[in-house]
Amino acid sequence: MATPEAERHRGRARAPPPPPPPPLRASAAASARQPPPAAKSRVPLRRLLRVASVACGIQFGWALQLSLLTPYVQELGIPHAWASIIWLCGPLSGLIVQPLVGHMSDRCASRFGRRRPFIVAGALSITFAVLIIGHSADIGWLLGDRGASTKPGAVGAFVFGFWILDVANNMTQGPCRALLADLTGKDHRRTRVANAYFSLFMAVGNVLGFATGSYSGWYKILPFTKTSACNADCANLKSAFLIDIVFIAITTYLSVSAAQEVPLGSSDRSSSAADGPGQSSHTQEAFMWELFGTFRYFSGSVWMILLVTAFTWIGWFPFLLFDTDWMGREIYGGEPNEGQNYNDGVRMGALGLMLQSVVLGITSVFMEKLCRKFGAGFVWGISDILMALCFLGMLVVTYVNSMDSGGTSPAPGIVIAAIVIFTILGVPLAITYSVPYALISTRIESLGLGQGLSMGVLNLAIVIPQVVVSLGSGPWDQLFGGGNSAAFAVAALSAFTAGLIAILAIPRSSPQKARIVV
Repeated sequence: MATPEAERHRGRARAPPPPPPPPLRASAAASARQPPPAAKSRVPLRRLLRVASVACGIQFGWALQLSLLTPYVQELGIPHAWASIIWLCGPLSGLIVQPLVGHMSDRCASRFGRRRPFIVAGALSITFAVLIIGHSADIGWLLGDRGASTKPGAVGAFVFGFWILDVANNMTQGPCRALLADLTGKDHRRTRVANAYFSLFMAVGNVLGFATGSYSGWYKILPFTKTSACNADCANLKSAFLIDIVFIAITTYLSVSAAQEVPLGSSDRSSSAADGPGQSSHTQEAFMWELFGTFRYFSGSVWMILLVTAFTWIGWFPFLLFDTDWMGREIYGGEPNEGQNYNDGVRMGALGLMLQSVVLGITSVFMEKLCRKFGAGFVWGISDILMALCFLGMLVVTYVNSMDSGGTSPAPGIVIAAIVIFTILGVPLAITYSVPYALISTRIESLGLGQGLSMGVLNLAIVIPQVVVSLGSGPWDQLFGGGNSAAFAVAALSAFTAGLIAILAIPRSSPQKARIVV
């Protein structure tokens, strides 16, 4: 006789197996009928081109700043040895402002987007600054400057406007590049294209800015700029900055209207804060601690990019400070406020910088193809070595010109040689304006950092060398006779070092895309 326990076992054995759950079958069938999700569409190149156009307006002002302001500040009475100290505000503001603005833009929840509010605020600040700089002589006149060799009121207004200008430039450039990186995402080839567009518009801005700076008749076209306190040279500077305001307004509108950013939501904000290495435990810490805390997660290739960037800018900064001053002093043999030779040299230097910018633009068009064929590190290294050879060429031209002191103006061959050197430098300048940003963007992205913060990290490798050059170039020049040759010799050595490191240490292959999240 079967026990109740055995009956229960037989009952379970006779029971049919349960059918598969209908919801799972239905779900599988439904998913089989549904088309695969569409791939995320890429931003059209024409939109990237419009977004990058803001570089034209920014660089127009930079071109005026680089070609005219070092000579102008000496005309206000500041000695040549101290002229570089005025430029110290740029790297000092960039040391703090650009990383901070990049960090803030990564987390900005404005309904206008993350980057665009900072771009617009920077453009308005640039407008305010150039108005002060252009009217510094008039402001000094109102403060009591009358005919002295040194104009303290004008110098004070100029320095104030100059600091605001550099802060505004740093406020604008970082978000601009970060916005391009946002739009291109993880497409490294498209990132290089976007940075090449940015470099191209920088070239266009340079051409227009240097052409404006080299023209000496603006005060005739805009006669109201010439006043009792502001002579013809001053009026030309003022007119050029008024034109700059127009370019800034147009290009900023074109850029921000094309970006079409999506506002950052609260969930995006929290994930953005936790994306970087160790970010979830550091969100309440001071920003600079967070910035420098990310350094320990950098790979060797990132450190090599930062090192090459630093040496490259030790090379570039003396040239950017003293290019037109070198032409006015060493080539034309003039001095500020003493005759016409110095002003003729400054305008000829601005012409050379304009031709340099044409070459910069042409090189930017072929940038992506060059990097794809030869590797970004090799292209960058060769360009730095070319830059070193050009600086050595400037030293040779200076020496040859000093041996020929027979006339009041330089020989035509000397002027042509100087302009040719300026023009050739457009090739390495295009590389410097594009390749480091593309390299750092793709490698920092693999660590999970925001693009704004990554641009700030690269900026540290630019501004710290600029601080060194600003503090050291004046004393170096005084130690070796008061000219610009000592600074250019240091620039040549540094650029050659950067070229060797880039060729030997920066790999050609793309970085791995693994994210490091702690």
